[in-house]
Parts: sequence; C-alpha cells; structure tokens
Amino acid sequence: MKRAAAALLAGTLAGSIVLAGCSGGGSGGSADGGTKSVSYAVSDPVTLNPGRQTIAFAQIKELFSSLTFIKSDGSLTYLNAESVKSTDAVHWTIKLRPNWTFHNGEKVTAESYVKAWDTVAYGPNAWENSGQLVNIAGYDALNPAKGKPTTTKLSGLKVVDDLTFTVTLKSADGQFPTQLSQAQSGFFPMPEAAYKDLEGFAKKPIGNGPFEMVDAYTENEPMTVKRYDAYQGPKPTVDEIVFKPYTDMTTAYTDVQAGSTDILFVPASRMAQVKKDFGDRAYVFQGLGMNYLGLPLWDKRYQDIRVRQAISMAIDRQAVSNVIYGGIWEPATALTPPGEPGTPVGLCGDLCKFNPTKAKQLLAEAGGFTGKMEIRYPGGSGLDDLYNAYANQLRQNLGIKDVTATPTTDFPEFQKLRNDKNLSGPYFSRWGALYASQQNTLRSFYTKAGGCVNCIPYYTPQIEQLIAKADAEVDPQKAIQGYVDVQKAILKDFPAPPMFFEKYAYATSDRIAKLAEGAGSLELENTTLADS
Repeated sequence: MKRAAAALLAGTLAGSIVLAGCSGGGSGGSADGGTKSVSYAVSDPVTLNPGRQTIAFAQIKELFSSLTFIKSDGSLTYLNAESVKSTDAVHWTIKLRPNWTFHNGEKVTAESYVKAWDTVAYGPNAWENSGQLVNIAGYDALNPAKGKPTTTKLSGLKVVDDLTFTVTLKSADGQFPTQLSQAQSGFFPMPEAAYKDLEGFAKKPIGNGPFEMVDAYTENEPMTVKRYDAYQGPKPTVDEIVFKPYTDMTTAYTDVQAGSTDILFVPASRMAQVKKDFGDRAYVFQGLGMNYLGLPLWDKRYQDIRVRQAISMAIDRQAVSNVIYGGIWEPATALTPPGEPGTPVGLCGDLCKFNPTKAKQLLAEAGGFTGKMEIRYPGGSGLDDLYNAYANQLRQNLGIKDVTATPTTDFPEFQKLRNDKNLSGPYFSRWGALYASQQNTLRSFYTKAGGCVNCIPYYTPQIEQLIAKADAEVDPQKAIQGYVDVQKAILKDFPAPPMFFEKYAYATSDRIAKLAEGAGSLELENTTLADS
C-alpha cells in the first residue's frame, strides 16, 4: 500500500525543477550580479531520506543523482553510472563514473550503492521505497512472510571493485536500467556518514547531487540548497534553490502570480485558468500519469463487455478536459501514457471516442442497467469536479437516471473500500509512473504484484505471461513491441475505460525566462533566469 501511495504522489507532485545540466543561464538572480536563486513551491517533505521519502521528489533529485537518466524523448542516458549492461536481462554489471563524491567529500563507490540498497530492502527497517528493489535476488530473505530475516544483505548484489558491482535479478527484466533513473530514489546511494545518524541524515542528507543542504530541514520551514561545486555531472545554472512549503497550493498559486515565489506545479483546481492567468509563463509538459475509470468487475452488472464499452463511449473526454482542466489533459487513446516510449497512437480506436448513440445501443444490447450507479473517489483530493462530470455524462448520455458521484472521507477510506471490494460502481483509478516505461503502468494496473490498490481488478494468466515475456527482452524495440502486444490483448476484454493522458502544468514568476521539458516529463531542466 505504501508503494501505491508513493506512486500516486509521484504522478501529482513529481516534476521537479532540475537546474543541473542547464544550457546558457540567464544574467541574473540578483540586481547586483550576486547569488542566483530561485524559489519553488512544494509540499512539506516529511523526510529527506531517499529510501523513505514519497513526496519530496523535487528536493531529493537536487540532493542526489541517479545512476541513469531518462531524457525528454524517452531515451536512456547515464549519470552516476558509466554503463549498465546485461546479456540475459538477469545478470547486470554496473560500472560507475570515476571521481564522484558525496557532499562531505567521501567517494561514491560501488559499496555506497550496495550498502544503501541492502538497507532499503531490509524488511525490519520498513522503509517506504523498499518495494523498488523487490526483483533483486535475496529480497525475499530480507522480507520473510514470518519471523525476522536471518541476513541483512541482498544475495543478488556483489561488489567487484571500487567502481563496479553486479546485480542478479529474480526474474529477467530488460527495463532494469530505466528503473534506476531519477524518480526511483530507493536506488540512490548513501555515504558511510549516514549510518552513524540516520535520523539526522533524514533532515540533512549528504547526497551525490548538484546541490547540497545549507541547514537541516525543519518541518514547515523553507529549505535552501546550494550549488555543490565538486559535482561531476552537468553543472547547475543557479547558485541556490529555496523550497517553500505550502499546505494549500492555491495559496502558492497566488504567491507565484504576485512574484513572491518563482515556480509552482499547478494544482488541478487552477488548471482551467492557468493559461489565462499566466500567459506564456504557463508551461505544459507530457506527464506519466494514466487516468482510468475503474469498474467493479466483481459486480454482475459490469461483467458484460458491452456495458463497459458503453460507459467509455458515453463520456465526452475532450469536453470534460476543456471545462475542468482548460483542455490540458489529453483524452486517452491507449492503455499507457505517451511519455512511455512506444505507446501506440490510437490503439483504443472507437471505444475511446465519444459516441452516445452507439453507447446507448450497446447498453440496450446488454440488457440495460438496473439499480443505482454510485461513482466513488477519494475526498479531499480536488477530484469533485471530474467525477461529478463523469456522473452527469453517464446520466445524460446513457439514460441511467440514478448516477451519483460520492467522495470518501479521505484516501485511506477509499483504499479500504477498494481493497475489500465494497464498491458497486465506477471509481477513481490512476497511476503515476515512477519511470518512463510501459512496463511500469502495465505492471501496476494488470498484475497482482503491481501494488496499485486503486487500479483495475483484472488479472489473467495470459496477460501476466505476456508482460513477463516483454520484461525479458534486452532489446528495447522488442520490449516495446511486447508491451504493445500486452495492450492489444487487454483491449479485447476492455476491463475498464482509459480516460486521460495526464499532463503537468507549471507556472512561473516573471523572474523565470524559460522552463524546458526534461527527463521523462517528471523533470524540468534548462531553466534560465530573467534579469532582476
């Protein structure tokens, strides 16, 4: 459940401003040519330990650097790693770049990664990002079903020399290099100094990234990071970033309008107006969030495929996006978002197109719909307008008289209802991928081990086998075709309507000259400052 919650937050909060690797910074940040500083509105991080954090993506990705990096076109490159290689997708050799150091001067070595991964995976630690390492051999021994583990080390990890270590996986996975990219912070290294005081490390981590902490994190207080001059990766174009915590992002929105904060990930409640409010200071990037309308397949009323198809065709996705999201969200045409390489265009065909006449026909052929249709979604998440729109469309376009949208008190209540199958109507279903691969979305939605509690209860041996076959491909293009085959097989049963490819909107003060799309659409780079 923790892994699912982390991914949910990744889709809504990720999108950090990464100033490392920027080209041609602006001329200012201060009127006298002094420190170039930007401020970024964020939620309070709770913890900055990369093995535990689930919401501090913006901060963590400045303090730490990942082994690999996903560029805006979806291609993989290397950052702290020089190479990640395998011939069978099971046995991997990772070679690090030389001369990298942590912020305290300690060298980044193979042991820095191996010891950190052992610590993250060790069950009794109960670190939230442990599940990211689940496919490494020995993980089960560190997380036994009963009792305490008899070892503290992953058997699948071996240090070869200072800059080389090997990884043995439990099952073939050609997407492993992509999983080592910037959003999966459970794979980040930790220095020896961290283990002397893990609580202190969580407040003032010593990373290997482009920026280092100035002072220890204090709850609900601004946090400043400064440029780490010995950083071996692409150099930042600013000297410091001030992360300003907000409990209400609509307040942050107003502050960015006023110029007292520089950068904001726009909340859903302001998407419809952001382009009008900010003009060319509003930026939209392709996201890795996939939005479905989940259906309770355990309810007999939804077991006829024609009912599911009718629900899909009865909703005008573009109209919903126009009204609620200012046209920013894109109607889905496949089962994975476009930010994941190889996602097929238009695969869903007519089933994802608005056609109320055909929808009514399909529902009638299925024998109609009896009883109340109650749509459920987690309350307090800014989703009221979206799910009320769904209810209105289904009521008007399918002729079902009693369709309502009802929020739960919060996400935990929704999660329990979904887990216990105590839902009798359509429901909130989405996934924000943690790395740019169709694998992440398909695994999460369509395998029992996927960990997405709010996803679709559609699991078949055929789909599991097709996903495993695609996973085993080392060749990226063969893997992509394998995942497309998975999507085609799922669409034959059409278990639930894909609704939207989510896009991420940002707004800036007039101090920011430009935001450019970066890696995996979960990062922003090439940020330049206007003259103060």
